[in-house]
Amino acid sequence: MEKIKVLIADDHHVVRRGLLFFLKTQRDIEVIGEAKNGKEAVELVAELEPDVVLMDLSMPEMDGVMATKAIREMNETVKIIILTSYADQDHVIPAIRAGASGYQLKDIEPDELVETIRDVLKGESKLHPKVTSHVMTHLSMGANQKASKISDLTKREKDVLNELAKGKSNKEIASSLFITEKTVKTHVSNILAKLQLSDRTQAALYAVKNGYIVKE
Repeated sequence: MEKIKVLIADDHHVVRRGLLFFLKTQRDIEVIGEAKNGKEAVELVAELEPDVVLMDLSMPEMDGVMATKAIREMNETVKIIILTSYADQDHVIPAIRAGASGYQLKDIEPDELVETIRDVLKGESKLHPKVTSHVMTHLSMGANQKASKISDLTKREKDVLNELAKGKSNKEIASSLFITEKTVKTHVSNILAKLQLSDRTQAALYAVKNGYIVKE
């Protein structure tokens, strides 16, 4: 089994030790490095090429947002999960714009963190519920600032976008719309291209911002 290579970036030694201890118990995960600040994280990503980075936000020398942006500019394939104590929009919005694929709080259950790592690596976005509510509220306030490009989407692409914005995985979307996962992936790719977005997290937030969500 090819293991998921994880890099931990946190300025607190106890946090890094705790994460390392738990992740070592997972047969499909290997911690390949630890960084004490954002600058180290960027350097280690270049050197070690991890699959996933667990990134704290508040760190010396370079914070998590700056490090996330630098890493994403250097390596578009690496996935970054923010793991922090901050759930307010002043921290959340910049982190997501910088390219984070996930945003979880440090009180997350260990098993849920592992699932987040696996899901993010598969291309899914994972946001803590507290974070999602802040983000949606914030983005909804500016919903009328730009003309929406959603009108360029086909009806089926809009259906997929609507399901995606609810946080559903490709498998769940396929089940809801009675189509295959491969078809969902194609629609998601088309949606990202038409809306000029880089990942499904941004697509979901874009949908909310432009008021497209159809509530169940």
